[in-house]
Amino acid sequence: MEKVMDNPTSAGDSSTSRTGTRIISRETATMGCGFSNFTTFMAEKQDFARLAMPQYLRLAVLDSIRKQDVNGGDQHFQMPRSDDDPYCETPIVVFINSKSGGRHGPVLKERLQNLISEEQVFDLHDVKPREFVRYGLACLEKWAESGDACAKETRMNIRVVVAGGDGTVGWVLGCLGELHQEGRLPVPPVAIIPLGTGNDLSRSFGWGGSFPFSWKSAIKRTLQRATTGPVCHLDSWHTVVQMPGGEVVDPPHSLKATEECDVDQTLKIEGHVPDKVNYYQGVFYNYFSVGMDAQVAYGFHNLRNDKPYLAQGPISNKIIYSGYSCSQGWFLTPCMSDPSLRGLNNILSIHIKRANCSEWEPITIPGSVRAIVALNLHSYGSGRNPWGNLKPEYLEKRGFVEAHVDDGLLEIFGLKQGWHASFVMVELISAKHIAQAASIRLELRGGEWRDAFLQMDGEPWKQPMSREYSTIVEIKRVPFQSVMISGE
Repeated sequence: MEKVMDNPTSAGDSSTSRTGTRIISRETATMGCGFSNFTTFMAEKQDFARLAMPQYLRLAVLDSIRKQDVNGGDQHFQMPRSDDDPYCETPIVVFINSKSGGRHGPVLKERLQNLISEEQVFDLHDVKPREFVRYGLACLEKWAESGDACAKETRMNIRVVVAGGDGTVGWVLGCLGELHQEGRLPVPPVAIIPLGTGNDLSRSFGWGGSFPFSWKSAIKRTLQRATTGPVCHLDSWHTVVQMPGGEVVDPPHSLKATEECDVDQTLKIEGHVPDKVNYYQGVFYNYFSVGMDAQVAYGFHNLRNDKPYLAQGPISNKIIYSGYSCSQGWFLTPCMSDPSLRGLNNILSIHIKRANCSEWEPITIPGSVRAIVALNLHSYGSGRNPWGNLKPEYLEKRGFVEAHVDDGLLEIFGLKQGWHASFVMVELISAKHIAQAASIRLELRGGEWRDAFLQMDGEPWKQPMSREYSTIVEIKRVPFQSVMISGE
Protein backbone atom coordinates (compact mmCIF):
# COMPACT_ATOMS: atom_id res chain seq x y z
CA MET A 1 0.00 0.00 0.00
CA GLU A 2 1.33 3.27 -0.96
CA LYS A 3 2.16 5.49 1.91
CA VAL A 4 1.00 9.04 1.60
CA MET A 5 3.67 11.41 2.79
CA ASP A 6 2.83 14.85 4.31
CA ASN A 7 3.69 17.78 2.07
CA PRO A 8 6.53 19.51 3.86
CA THR A 9 5.38 22.86 2.57
CA SER A 10 1.76 22.46 3.59
CA ALA A 11 2.24 24.19 6.94
CA GLY A 12 4.06 27.03 5.29
CA ASP A 13 1.42 27.28 2.61
CA SER A 14 -1.23 27.43 5.26
CA SER A 15 0.64 30.21 7.06
CA THR A 16 1.16 32.03 3.80
CA SER A 17 -2.49 31.61 3.03
CA ARG A 18 -3.48 33.06 6.39
CA THR A 19 -1.04 35.94 5.95
CA GLY A 20 -2.37 36.58 2.49
CA THR A 21 -5.88 36.54 3.84
CA ARG A 22 -4.94 39.12 6.45
CA ILE A 23 -3.31 41.32 3.81
CA ILE A 24 -6.34 41.07 1.55
CA SER A 25 -8.65 41.78 4.49
CA ARG A 26 -6.57 44.83 5.44
CA GLU A 27 -6.57 46.11 1.86
CA THR A 28 -10.29 45.52 1.62
CA ALA A 29 -10.84 47.40 4.88
CA THR A 30 -8.64 50.25 3.66
CA MET A 31 -10.50 50.40 0.38
CA GLY A 32 -13.75 50.29 2.29
CA CYS A 33 -12.59 53.09 4.57
CA GLY A 34 -11.48 55.16 1.58
CA PHE A 35 -14.77 54.54 -0.17
CA SER A 36 -16.62 55.48 2.98
CA ASN A 37 -14.64 58.74 3.30
CA PHE A 38 -15.24 59.49 -0.36
CA THR A 39 -18.95 58.78 0.05
CA THR A 40 -19.09 61.06 3.09
CA PHE A 41 -17.21 63.80 1.23
CA MET A 42 -19.57 63.55 -1.75
CA ALA A 43 -22.60 63.63 0.55
CA GLU A 44 -21.27 66.78 2.26
CA LYS A 45 -20.51 68.30 -1.13
CA GLN A 46 -24.08 67.61 -2.19
CA ASP A 47 -25.46 69.12 1.03
CA PHE A 48 -23.59 72.38 0.43
CA ALA A 49 -23.99 72.52 -3.36
CA ARG A 50 -26.57 75.28 -2.92
CA LEU A 51 -23.82 77.54 -1.49
CA ALA A 52 -21.77 77.40 -4.68
CA MET A 53 -22.17 79.70 -7.66
CA PRO A 54 -22.25 78.12 -11.12
CA GLN A 55 -18.73 77.49 -12.31
CA TYR A 56 -18.74 80.16 -15.01
CA LEU A 57 -19.76 82.81 -12.46
CA ARG A 58 -17.14 81.69 -9.93
CA LEU A 59 -14.39 81.88 -12.51
CA ALA A 60 -15.60 85.20 -13.90
CA VAL A 61 -15.63 86.79 -10.44
CA LEU A 62 -12.20 85.42 -9.58
CA ASP A 63 -10.64 86.58 -12.87
CA SER A 64 -12.15 90.06 -12.45
CA ILE A 65 -10.56 90.30 -9.00
CA ARG A 66 -7.19 88.95 -10.10
CA LYS A 67 -7.00 91.29 -13.10
CA GLN A 68 -8.60 94.15 -11.13
CA ASP A 69 -10.88 94.69 -14.07
CA VAL A 70 -14.67 94.39 -14.12
CA ASN A 71 -14.40 92.96 -17.63
CA GLY A 72 -11.65 90.52 -16.67
CA GLY A 73 -13.98 87.49 -16.56
CA ASP A 74 -16.02 88.16 -19.70
CA GLN A 75 -14.66 85.12 -21.53
CA HIS A 76 -16.43 82.77 -19.10
CA PHE A 77 -19.82 84.09 -20.17
CA GLN A 78 -19.08 83.05 -23.76
CA MET A 79 -18.36 79.42 -22.86
CA PRO A 80 -21.02 76.68 -23.09
CA ARG A 81 -22.89 76.13 -19.82
CA SER A 82 -23.03 72.78 -18.06
CA ASP A 83 -26.36 71.31 -17.01
CA ASP A 84 -24.61 70.18 -13.82
CA ASP A 85 -23.96 73.76 -12.69
CA PRO A 86 -25.78 74.43 -9.40
CA TYR A 87 -28.67 76.85 -9.23
CA CYS A 88 -27.90 80.12 -7.43
CA GLU A 89 -29.90 79.41 -4.27
CA THR A 90 -27.93 80.80 -1.32
CA PRO A 91 -24.41 81.68 -2.57
CA ILE A 92 -21.74 82.23 0.08
CA VAL A 93 -18.39 84.00 -0.16
CA VAL A 94 -15.84 83.48 2.63
CA PHE A 95 -13.00 85.79 3.66
CA ILE A 96 -10.53 84.03 5.93
CA ASN A 97 -7.52 85.34 7.78
CA SER A 98 -5.55 82.10 7.53
CA LYS A 99 -2.98 83.34 10.05
CA SER A 100 -5.64 83.66 12.74
CA GLY A 101 -6.91 80.75 14.78
CA GLY A 102 -3.46 79.26 15.38
CA ARG A 103 -2.86 76.02 13.54
CA HIS A 104 -6.52 75.77 12.52
CA GLY A 105 -6.34 78.64 10.00
CA PRO A 106 -4.92 76.84 6.93
CA VAL A 107 -6.86 73.63 7.65
CA LEU A 108 -10.10 75.57 8.03
CA LYS A 109 -9.45 77.32 4.73
CA GLU A 110 -9.03 73.97 2.96
CA ARG A 111 -12.15 72.58 4.63
CA LEU A 112 -14.24 75.55 3.49
CA GLN A 113 -12.91 75.27 -0.05
CA ASN A 114 -13.90 71.60 -0.12
CA LEU A 115 -17.40 72.28 1.16
CA ILE A 116 -18.21 75.30 -1.02
CA SER A 117 -15.71 75.84 -3.83
CA GLU A 118 -12.11 76.93 -4.06
CA GLU A 119 -13.02 80.10 -5.98
CA GLN A 120 -15.43 81.35 -3.30
CA VAL A 121 -13.05 81.15 -0.32
CA PHE A 122 -10.65 84.10 -0.30
CA ASP A 123 -7.51 84.25 1.82
CA LEU A 124 -7.21 87.88 2.91
CA HIS A 125 -3.48 87.75 2.24
CA ASP A 126 -4.25 87.14 -1.43
CA VAL A 127 -7.61 88.86 -2.05
CA LYS A 128 -8.60 92.06 -0.25
CA PRO A 129 -12.30 92.72 0.51
CA ARG A 130 -12.17 96.04 -1.34
CA GLU A 131 -11.04 94.18 -4.48
CA PHE A 132 -14.02 91.85 -4.15
CA VAL A 133 -16.39 94.83 -3.84
CA ARG A 134 -14.89 96.85 -6.68
CA TYR A 135 -14.33 94.05 -9.18
CA GLY A 136 -16.01 90.79 -8.09
CA LEU A 137 -19.41 92.18 -7.16
CA ALA A 138 -19.20 94.72 -9.98
CA CYS A 139 -18.73 91.82 -12.42
CA LEU A 140 -21.96 90.22 -11.18
CA GLU A 141 -23.78 93.56 -11.37
CA LYS A 142 -22.61 94.16 -14.93
CA TRP A 143 -23.86 90.81 -16.20
CA ALA A 144 -27.07 91.04 -14.16
CA GLU A 145 -27.84 94.27 -16.00
CA SER A 146 -27.01 92.51 -19.29
CA GLY A 147 -29.74 89.96 -18.64
CA ASP A 148 -27.92 87.01 -17.07
CA ALA A 149 -30.58 85.67 -14.68
CA CYS A 150 -28.14 83.65 -12.59
CA ALA A 151 -25.76 86.59 -12.13
CA LYS A 152 -28.73 88.70 -11.00
CA GLU A 153 -29.96 86.02 -8.59
CA THR A 154 -26.47 85.53 -7.18
CA ARG A 155 -25.93 89.27 -6.64
CA MET A 156 -29.28 89.61 -4.89
CA ASN A 157 -28.83 86.61 -2.55
CA ILE A 158 -25.09 86.51 -1.88
CA ARG A 159 -23.96 86.39 1.76
CA VAL A 160 -20.50 86.84 3.26
CA VAL A 161 -18.78 84.82 6.00
CA VAL A 162 -15.72 86.33 7.70
CA ALA A 163 -13.33 83.96 9.47
CA GLY A 164 -11.09 86.08 11.69
CA GLY A 165 -10.99 88.42 14.66
CA ASP A 166 -12.84 91.69 15.26
CA GLY A 167 -10.31 93.65 13.21
CA THR A 168 -10.83 91.41 10.21
CA VAL A 169 -14.62 91.63 10.53
CA GLY A 170 -14.44 95.42 10.76
CA TRP A 171 -12.22 95.54 7.67
CA VAL A 172 -14.74 93.60 5.61
CA LEU A 173 -17.71 95.60 6.96
CA GLY A 174 -15.95 98.85 6.07
CA CYS A 175 -15.37 97.74 2.49
CA LEU A 176 -18.95 96.51 2.10
CA GLY A 177 -20.07 99.90 3.43
CA GLU A 178 -18.85 101.43 0.15
CA LEU A 179 -21.85 99.78 -1.50
CA HIS A 180 -24.16 102.01 0.55
CA GLN A 181 -22.27 105.12 -0.48
CA GLU A 182 -22.43 104.15 -4.16
CA GLY A 183 -26.07 103.05 -4.07
CA ARG A 184 -25.17 99.46 -5.02
CA LEU A 185 -27.83 97.61 -3.08
CA PRO A 186 -28.46 95.18 -1.49
CA VAL A 187 -25.39 95.04 0.74
CA PRO A 188 -24.48 91.39 1.48
CA PRO A 189 -25.07 90.49 5.15
CA VAL A 190 -22.14 89.16 7.17
CA ALA A 191 -21.73 86.08 9.38
CA ILE A 192 -18.67 85.40 11.55
CA ILE A 193 -16.37 82.48 12.34
CA PRO A 194 -14.46 83.76 15.44
CA LEU A 195 -10.69 83.30 15.11
CA GLY A 196 -9.44 86.27 17.16
CA THR A 197 -8.71 86.80 20.87
CA GLY A 198 -11.61 89.00 22.04
CA ASN A 199 -14.20 88.29 19.32
CA ASP A 200 -16.65 90.85 20.74
CA LEU A 201 -18.42 91.38 17.41
CA SER A 202 -18.88 87.64 17.09
CA ARG A 203 -20.25 87.35 20.62
CA SER A 204 -22.67 90.22 20.06
CA PHE A 205 -24.34 88.50 17.13
CA GLY A 206 -24.49 84.97 18.49
CA TRP A 207 -21.49 83.42 16.72
CA GLY A 208 -19.59 82.62 19.92
CA GLY A 209 -16.44 83.82 21.57
CA SER A 210 -13.97 81.26 20.26
CA PHE A 211 -13.46 78.67 17.58
CA PRO A 212 -14.68 75.29 18.91
CA PHE A 213 -12.37 72.30 19.23
CA SER A 214 -14.87 70.16 17.30
CA TRP A 215 -14.51 72.57 14.41
CA LYS A 216 -15.20 70.09 11.59
CA SER A 217 -18.79 69.63 12.65
CA ALA A 218 -19.07 73.23 13.84
CA ILE A 219 -18.16 74.62 10.45
CA LYS A 220 -21.09 72.84 8.83
CA ARG A 221 -23.46 74.25 11.43
CA THR A 222 -21.99 77.71 10.90
CA LEU A 223 -22.52 77.56 7.15
CA GLN A 224 -26.07 76.37 7.69
CA ARG A 225 -26.81 79.28 10.04
CA ALA A 226 -25.07 81.71 7.69
CA THR A 227 -27.52 80.84 4.92
CA THR A 228 -30.69 80.75 7.00
CA GLY A 229 -30.04 83.19 9.88
CA PRO A 230 -32.13 86.37 10.10
CA VAL A 231 -30.59 89.68 9.08
CA CYS A 232 -29.99 92.38 11.73
CA HIS A 233 -28.18 95.72 11.81
CA LEU A 234 -25.18 97.33 13.48
CA ASP A 235 -24.35 101.01 13.97
CA SER A 236 -20.91 102.16 12.89
CA TRP A 237 -19.19 105.36 13.96
CA HIS A 238 -17.20 107.78 11.86
CA THR A 239 -14.25 109.26 13.73
CA VAL A 240 -12.25 112.36 12.80
CA VAL A 241 -9.00 113.33 14.55
CA GLN A 242 -7.72 116.89 14.08
CA MET A 243 -4.25 117.50 15.50
CA PRO A 244 -1.59 120.21 15.24
CA GLY A 245 0.47 119.91 12.08
CA GLY A 246 3.99 118.57 12.39
CA GLU A 247 3.15 116.13 15.18
CA VAL A 248 4.73 112.71 14.68
CA VAL A 249 2.02 110.11 15.21
CA ASP A 250 1.69 106.47 14.22
CA PRO A 251 -2.08 105.98 13.88
CA PRO A 252 -3.77 102.56 13.74
CA HIS A 253 -4.72 100.91 10.45
CA SER A 254 -8.32 101.96 11.00
CA LEU A 255 -7.36 105.67 10.78
CA LYS A 256 -6.30 107.10 7.44
CA ALA A 257 -4.73 110.47 6.74
CA THR A 258 -6.94 112.83 4.75
CA GLU A 259 -6.60 116.36 3.39
CA GLU A 260 -9.69 117.80 5.04
CA CYS A 261 -12.51 116.67 7.29
CA ASP A 262 -15.82 118.10 8.36
CA VAL A 263 -15.19 119.08 11.99
CA ASP A 264 -17.94 121.12 13.62
CA GLN A 265 -16.66 124.70 13.85
CA THR A 266 -19.63 126.03 15.85
CA LEU A 267 -18.34 124.67 19.16
CA LYS A 268 -15.78 126.88 20.85
CA ILE A 269 -12.63 125.07 21.92
CA GLU A 270 -10.65 125.76 25.08
CA GLY A 271 -7.20 125.73 23.50
CA HIS A 272 -6.03 127.10 20.16
CA VAL A 273 -5.96 125.70 16.63
CA PRO A 274 -2.68 126.22 14.74
CA ASP A 275 -2.57 127.41 11.15
CA LYS A 276 -1.47 123.97 10.00
CA VAL A 277 -3.43 120.89 11.10
CA ASN A 278 -3.41 117.21 10.18
CA TYR A 279 -6.58 115.18 9.74
CA TYR A 280 -7.22 111.46 10.16
CA GLN A 281 -10.51 109.63 9.79
CA GLY A 282 -11.83 106.11 10.23
CA VAL A 283 -14.72 103.98 11.43
CA PHE A 284 -15.18 101.85 14.54
CA TYR A 285 -17.82 99.26 15.42
CA ASN A 286 -17.14 98.35 19.04
CA TYR A 287 -15.50 101.10 21.10
CA PHE A 288 -13.31 104.18 21.26
CA SER A 289 -11.33 104.89 24.44
CA VAL A 290 -8.94 107.42 25.95
CA GLY A 291 -6.68 106.95 28.95
CA MET A 292 -5.02 104.23 30.95
CA ASP A 293 -6.70 101.25 29.24
CA ALA A 294 -5.39 102.52 25.89
CA GLN A 295 -1.94 103.06 27.41
CA VAL A 296 -1.83 99.48 28.67
CA ALA A 297 -3.00 98.20 25.27
CA TYR A 298 -0.34 100.32 23.54
CA GLY A 299 2.43 98.92 25.70
CA PHE A 300 1.17 95.37 25.26
CA HIS A 301 1.04 95.70 21.47
CA ASN A 302 4.58 97.08 21.36
CA LEU A 303 5.85 94.31 23.61
CA ARG A 304 4.14 91.67 21.47
CA ASN A 305 5.62 93.16 18.30
CA ASP A 306 9.12 93.35 19.78
CA LYS A 307 8.99 89.90 21.41
CA PRO A 308 6.40 87.82 19.54
CA TYR A 309 7.61 84.62 21.20
CA LEU A 310 6.03 85.80 24.47
CA ALA A 311 2.52 85.87 23.00
CA GLN A 312 1.67 82.43 21.69
CA GLY A 313 -2.09 82.40 22.21
CA PRO A 314 -5.11 83.97 23.93
CA ILE A 315 -4.21 82.72 27.42
CA SER A 316 -0.59 83.90 27.34
CA ASN A 317 -1.76 87.20 25.81
CA LYS A 318 -4.11 87.82 28.73
CA ILE A 319 -1.43 86.94 31.32
CA ILE A 320 1.05 89.36 29.72
CA TYR A 321 -1.67 92.01 29.42
CA SER A 322 -2.48 91.71 33.12
CA GLY A 323 1.18 91.97 34.08
CA TYR A 324 1.65 95.03 31.91
CA SER A 325 -1.41 96.65 33.53
CA CYS A 326 0.33 96.42 36.93
CA SER A 327 3.62 97.80 35.59
CA GLN A 328 1.90 100.93 34.19
CA GLY A 329 0.43 102.08 37.50
CA TRP A 330 -3.13 101.10 36.59
CA PHE A 331 -3.46 99.72 40.14
CA LEU A 332 -1.51 102.48 41.90
CA THR A 333 -3.47 105.68 41.33
CA PRO A 334 -3.34 106.93 44.97
CA CYS A 335 0.45 106.49 45.04
CA MET A 336 1.09 108.98 42.24
CA SER A 337 2.68 112.11 43.70
CA ASP A 338 1.25 114.70 41.32
CA PRO A 339 -2.58 114.94 41.32
CA SER A 340 -2.45 116.69 37.93
CA LEU A 341 -1.24 113.43 36.41
CA ARG A 342 -4.04 111.25 37.79
CA GLY A 343 -7.44 111.96 36.31
CA LEU A 344 -8.38 112.50 32.67
CA ASN A 345 -10.20 115.69 33.62
CA ASN A 346 -6.77 117.38 33.65
CA ILE A 347 -6.34 116.99 29.90
CA LEU A 348 -9.76 116.12 28.48
CA SER A 349 -13.07 117.86 27.97
CA ILE A 350 -16.17 116.19 26.53
CA HIS A 351 -19.20 117.55 24.73
CA ILE A 352 -22.04 115.38 23.47
CA LYS A 353 -25.20 115.63 21.42
CA ARG A 354 -28.04 113.60 22.86
CA ALA A 355 -30.61 111.74 20.74
CA ASN A 356 -32.74 114.06 18.60
CA CYS A 357 -30.80 117.10 19.78
CA SER A 358 -28.67 119.42 17.65
CA GLU A 359 -26.92 121.29 20.49
CA TRP A 360 -23.60 120.33 22.07
CA GLU A 361 -23.76 119.75 25.82
CA PRO A 362 -20.69 119.71 28.12
CA ILE A 363 -20.20 116.60 30.24
CA THR A 364 -18.40 116.57 33.59
CA ILE A 365 -15.60 114.01 33.92
CA PRO A 366 -15.28 112.65 37.48
CA GLY A 367 -11.85 113.41 38.90
CA SER A 368 -11.21 109.74 39.74
CA VAL A 369 -11.69 108.50 36.18
CA ARG A 370 -8.52 107.43 34.35
CA ALA A 371 -10.12 105.85 31.26
CA ILE A 372 -13.13 106.94 29.20
CA VAL A 373 -14.80 104.42 26.89
CA ALA A 374 -17.51 105.05 24.28
CA LEU A 375 -19.09 101.63 23.71
CA ASN A 376 -21.32 100.50 20.85
CA LEU A 377 -21.68 96.76 21.57
CA HIS A 378 -22.81 94.83 24.63
CA SER A 379 -19.49 93.00 24.57
CA TYR A 380 -16.16 94.56 25.60
CA GLY A 381 -12.87 92.96 26.58
CA SER A 382 -13.70 89.39 25.52
CA GLY A 383 -17.38 89.26 26.36
CA ARG A 384 -17.77 91.57 29.37
CA ASN A 385 -20.61 94.05 29.61
CA PRO A 386 -19.23 97.01 31.64
CA TRP A 387 -22.34 99.13 31.03
CA GLY A 388 -24.38 96.40 32.72
CA ASN A 389 -28.00 95.32 32.46
CA LEU A 390 -29.59 98.34 34.06
CA LYS A 391 -32.97 98.30 35.75
CA PRO A 392 -35.83 100.39 34.27
CA GLU A 393 -35.95 102.58 37.40
CA TYR A 394 -32.27 103.47 37.09
CA LEU A 395 -32.58 104.14 33.36
CA GLU A 396 -35.47 106.52 33.97
CA LYS A 397 -33.65 108.27 36.81
CA ARG A 398 -30.53 108.89 34.72
CA GLY A 399 -32.40 109.69 31.51
CA PHE A 400 -30.93 106.64 29.76
CA VAL A 401 -32.56 104.12 27.43
CA GLU A 402 -31.86 100.42 27.13
CA ALA A 403 -28.71 99.92 25.06
CA HIS A 404 -28.82 98.22 21.65
CA VAL A 405 -26.27 97.87 18.85
CA ASP A 406 -28.56 99.66 16.38
CA ASP A 407 -30.06 102.42 18.53
CA GLY A 408 -27.86 105.25 17.22
CA LEU A 409 -26.30 105.81 20.66
CA LEU A 410 -22.93 105.23 22.29
CA GLU A 411 -22.70 104.39 25.99
CA ILE A 412 -19.97 106.47 27.67
CA PHE A 413 -18.49 105.12 30.89
CA GLY A 414 -15.40 105.60 33.01
CA LEU A 415 -12.92 103.31 34.74
CA LYS A 416 -11.25 104.68 37.87
CA GLN A 417 -8.19 102.47 38.33
CA GLY A 418 -7.11 98.86 38.05
CA TRP A 419 -9.09 97.49 40.99
CA HIS A 420 -12.26 99.21 39.83
CA ALA A 421 -11.69 97.98 36.28
CA SER A 422 -11.07 94.44 37.55
CA PHE A 423 -14.37 94.33 39.43
CA VAL A 424 -16.14 95.77 36.37
CA MET A 425 -14.60 93.17 34.07
CA VAL A 426 -15.73 90.26 36.25
CA GLU A 427 -19.14 91.98 36.34
CA LEU A 428 -19.29 92.35 40.12
CA ILE A 429 -20.08 96.03 39.59
CA SER A 430 -20.92 98.28 36.66
CA ALA A 431 -18.59 100.92 35.28
CA LYS A 432 -19.01 104.62 36.11
CA HIS A 433 -21.95 105.62 33.89
CA ILE A 434 -21.39 109.03 32.31
CA ALA A 435 -23.79 109.51 29.38
CA GLN A 436 -25.46 108.15 26.26
CA ALA A 437 -24.71 110.15 23.12
CA ALA A 438 -25.56 110.37 19.43
CA SER A 439 -22.35 112.39 18.80
CA ILE A 440 -19.21 112.98 20.88
CA ARG A 441 -16.59 115.73 20.80
CA LEU A 442 -13.33 115.23 22.74
CA GLU A 443 -10.74 117.96 23.23
CA LEU A 444 -7.28 116.99 24.46
CA ARG A 445 -4.70 119.51 25.64
CA GLY A 446 -1.39 118.81 27.36
CA GLY A 447 -0.55 120.62 30.56
CA GLU A 448 1.75 118.27 32.48
CA TRP A 449 0.94 115.42 30.11
CA ARG A 450 3.29 114.89 27.19
CA ASP A 451 1.25 112.16 25.51
CA ALA A 452 -2.26 110.78 25.59
CA PHE A 453 -3.20 107.24 24.64
CA LEU A 454 -6.22 106.41 22.51
CA GLN A 455 -7.60 103.29 20.86
CA MET A 456 -10.26 102.26 18.37
CA ASP A 457 -11.56 98.69 18.40
CA GLY A 458 -8.42 97.42 20.12
CA GLU A 459 -5.93 99.37 17.97
CA PRO A 460 -4.05 101.77 20.29
CA TRP A 461 -1.82 104.71 19.48
CA LYS A 462 0.15 107.40 21.31
CA GLN A 463 -1.09 110.93 20.67
CA PRO A 464 1.44 113.76 21.26
CA MET A 465 0.09 116.54 23.47
CA SER A 466 0.62 120.28 23.28
CA ARG A 467 0.22 122.86 26.07
CA GLU A 468 -1.03 125.48 23.65
CA TYR A 469 -2.85 123.65 20.87
CA SER A 470 -5.76 121.24 21.14
CA THR A 471 -6.32 117.87 19.51
CA ILE A 472 -9.95 117.33 18.57
CA VAL A 473 -11.70 113.96 18.21
CA GLU A 474 -15.21 114.02 16.80
CA ILE A 475 -17.40 110.91 16.61
CA LYS A 476 -20.65 110.74 14.63
CA ARG A 477 -22.84 107.85 13.55
CA VAL A 478 -22.44 106.70 9.96
CA PRO A 479 -25.75 107.39 8.15
CA PHE A 480 -26.15 103.76 7.06
CA GLN A 481 -25.93 100.61 9.18
CA SER A 482 -23.85 97.50 8.59
CA VAL A 483 -25.87 94.40 7.73
CA MET A 484 -25.22 91.34 9.91
CA ILE A 485 -26.52 87.78 10.17
CA SER A 486 -27.66 86.59 13.57
CA GLY A 487 -26.08 83.32 14.64
CA GLU A 488 -28.58 82.72 17.44
